[in-house]
Amino acid sequence: MAENKEEVKYYSLEELKQHNSGNSAWILIHNNIYDVTKFLEEHPGGEEVLKEQAGGDATEAFEDVGHSTDAQEMTKQYLLGELHPDDRVAIEKSKEPTITILEPESSWWYSWIVPAIAGLTVALLYRLYAVDH
Repeated sequence: MAENKEEVKYYSLEELKQHNSGNSAWILIHNNIYDVTKFLEEHPGGEEVLKEQAGGDATEAFEDVGHSTDAQEMTKQYLLGELHPDDRVAIEKSKEPTITILEPESSWWYSWIVPAIAGLTVALLYRLYAVDH
């Protein structure tokens, strides 16, 4: 017995980015792409909230608000498809934390020289002040 499964429609990240206005507003939530254009005026948080996220990944913003189960259920009617698997890698990489490593010379400079100069300056100013009084 064969199942009658709907084929998933995939969209690229570039396609998503093109729909970033009030005339056509698509958002990405958990790798699913939604066309929220018709929902803009009805959104309880105001249409500006959705317009800010249009054309991009709204997953974090959606989760941070803590939408009700009714709101989560409502998203199904706006579902267009999914983000193409190749573009999911790009989204995940952009979410990875970045670490800035200082060069050894730069680290040494800020760790020793700057505090030493500051300490000498304070000592000299104290000495000048103590001699005057």
